[in-house]
Amino acid sequence: MTATIPVLLVDDDEALFPLLSEYLTPHGFALRNVTNGTRIGAALEAPAAGLVLLDVMLPGQDGFAALVELRKTSDVPVIMLTARGDELDRIEGLERGADDYLAKPFHPKELLLRMQALLRRRGDRPSGTLKVGPLTLEASELRAAKNGVTIVLTAFEFRLLHALAQHAGKPVTRETLARELYGSGANYDPSVDRALDVHVSKLRQKIEDDSKEPVLLRTVRGVGYLLARPS
Repeated sequence: MTATIPVLLVDDDEALFPLLSEYLTPHGFALRNVTNGTRIGAALEAPAAGLVLLDVMLPGQDGFAALVELRKTSDVPVIMLTARGDELDRIEGLERGADDYLAKPFHPKELLLRMQALLRRRGDRPSGTLKVGPLTLEASELRAAKNGVTIVLTAFEFRLLHALAQHAGKPVTRETLARELYGSGANYDPSVDRALDVHVSKLRQKIEDDSKEPVLLRTVRGVGYLLARPS
């Protein structure tokens, strides 16, 4: 018998909870609902949620702010649900720690498929240790260190560094990074370029001795980025 997965729906749309609960329950999901972003922390605890569906437009605290707070203590899978379908909003949500982003209105079956795919990805996510020169990455713990000293990275910065480390010594195109970091459904456009540039710059400040003269994380003009593998 397949175990039921507790799901926390954070949305103040009163009509959405019964609709989704009726559709998702036969597929092995048990929904609970809170209507305010400030109540996520307590609602996650009993029973522990296996997945969170988080709206952006919430009373008390918007979904982006709630997600930032959530990610300080929890790595629970999060799908953002919002009427704001703009690509920049989607990128912002993913950068703040969401795993997927679905614009309203949506069909419950699409949500179900995304939930199932996300849980499969989470089950298959990388584990073990990657070492590239002075850098050590512990994928299962989202932890990085340089010469044994912990580097404080955001979840997104870790994912960026890990994606580059998996191809260490080889240039990684911007398109490849966009797919790995923002999902295969992301539209590749100048906004993605700008977002990647900003995160690479912040990452350099944390891993380089001199971010203005990068040795580890290099730009390959016309291609993308490269994490150098020492010879």
